[in-house]
Amino acid sequence: MTGVEFAAPLFFALLPAPLLLLAFAKPAPQSGGALTLPASIRDRLHAQSARVSRADMAWPLIAASIAWISLVLALAGPRVADAVAALPASGRDIMFVLDLSGSMTKQDFRLNGALVSRLDLVKHVGSELIRRRDGDRIGLVVFAETALVASPLSFDIRAVARALDEMEIGLVGRSTAIGEGLGLALKRLAESTSPSRVVILLSDGANTAGSVDPVSVAALAKSLGVRVYTIGLGVDDTTTNPNKYDAVDFDALQNVARIGGGSAFRARTGDDLDAAARAIEALAAGDAPAPPTVIFHELWIYPATVAFAACAAIALASRMRR
Repeated sequence: MTGVEFAAPLFFALLPAPLLLLAFAKPAPQSGGALTLPASIRDRLHAQSARVSRADMAWPLIAASIAWISLVLALAGPRVADAVAALPASGRDIMFVLDLSGSMTKQDFRLNGALVSRLDLVKHVGSELIRRRDGDRIGLVVFAETALVASPLSFDIRAVARALDEMEIGLVGRSTAIGEGLGLALKRLAESTSPSRVVILLSDGANTAGSVDPVSVAALAKSLGVRVYTIGLGVDDTTTNPNKYDAVDFDALQNVARIGGGSAFRARTGDDLDAAARAIEALAAGDAPAPPTVIFHELWIYPATVAFAACAAIALASRMRR
């Protein structure tokens, strides 16, 4: 823990403001009295009034000064910086890019002995993978005809896993714009300063929509130092069944991963998908120094409380004199 610092020290320039107001303020005009008193009585009354006036004005002036100084101090934002070694941080940012096209509704996988859709399987395996990434910042992009950031990069991996569980087909159309999804994920990672940045792209089809070329995005990712891993989900490939609407273009996914500096994985069963997730997890788990994380303990509440108490005392005294 270091010494006290101020978030907005420029507020200290306001400290002499009351003195400047007094210096430039015009004195209020005084009306003359209609009663003429002897000089001795007048001098005695003036002396007594001055003693009472000084006694009455001394402590309100002190209280007002304390209130103003405390208020300016609170506005300046006193705080103490503290190291937070207990917070988990790996220095890795990972964006999951999930295909939500219409073919993801096909039920050709088994989970715990039951037939499930491709999307349900991805939710199950993906949620477990995300929950194992404690210490990483995780984000989620979904795509079909268009792309959408379903969850921004966050250390709250449970919230990202919940966002994945809530995804539904039709949210962003039903086509397959792989380039759009990959491009949106790269845009978010390009803004990151983490030393290790990864995209994990999962698709069960071919790039049939959008104006962005996935290969061009992968090349850009490589130049930015972002690694791209891909998973091709489904039983059939476009190389063996080119006319099948739900066949995965695994050749294209391999090319994207190769250009993006990562690896490509093929998942024809639930076990394949789980193995691919764990393999990517191991590849993305290299050492990466965590960026420095600092938490500030804000102290403005203390001078603000003093200012409030001084103002309350002035108001109470003024009311009692009435």
